[in-house]
Amino acid sequence: MALLACLSVPSALAGESFSFGVLSQRSPVLTAQYWNPILDYVHRRAGVTLVLKIARTGQESSEATEHGTYDFVYSNHIFQPRMAAANYRVILRPRDEAITGQIVTLAGSPIRSLKDLEGKEVGFPSPAAFVGYAVPMDHLLRQKVTVSPVFGGNQEGIMAQLKAGRVLAAGVNGQMMKDFAQRENVRYRVLWESDPFLNVPIAVHPRVPKAVADTVEQAIDGMDVDTEGQAILQQSANLVGQSPPFGFRSSDPEDYRNYTDFYRHTLLKDLQ
Repeated sequence: MALLACLSVPSALAGESFSFGVLSQRSPVLTAQYWNPILDYVHRRAGVTLVLKIARTGQESSEATEHGTYDFVYSNHIFQPRMAAANYRVILRPRDEAITGQIVTLAGSPIRSLKDLEGKEVGFPSPAAFVGYAVPMDHLLRQKVTVSPVFGGNQEGIMAQLKAGRVLAAGVNGQMMKDFAQRENVRYRVLWESDPFLNVPIAVHPRVPKAVADTVEQAIDGMDVDTEGQAILQQSANLVGQSPPFGFRSSDPEDYRNYTDFYRHTLLKDLQ
């Protein structure tokens, strides 16, 4: 704790604020309730002011990231080839389990296999979603199953449509689907699941001074070993039904190589 308390940026940078964009997966209210206490912790511990920025949809979040709008960003869209010019650099990865793409249907659904989806509407969060759209749609193409995509705006938007019966099946982030189902009392069946990918990272834009980036990285990396930080992470996790372990660890782009490998080989031509 003593080390965390000493983190600080040079006085010349102390008055600046830096935007912190968060990939649109949940509602703006829930996203703010989850992230603002974490960003406030960083401000109090490290003296860096991070201002939360939330786009309305995953697609808008992806476009802002592509344009380099955010100083810091919590997103796995940064690995798309079209994001290369923004040059975001991974600095932190979540401690929790890796994520998978899934194609799911409700427990009582007549859909029993991917072949049963031929010619039907299937829900997805947005065209920008990685494990919620790119990974499952790539698999459907490889299995020669043709579907009509329907987009829900973000992860929980399409999960809500699945719950309401507006779509027969959905491509989802497996971890978020599990959390959503527990919170909303939804019983569902997994038709297919991908290989695992590390969960969504925090990355920094090259215009951010290295001293600021390093200080933010250290502050967030140490949250789970600090009593106050632990409490904040637990409270945020409780809001969304997230399971432990909580917090982040320092990381780099090499940890996320299977993302870039996916985009190199995907059958989705618009993502290459």
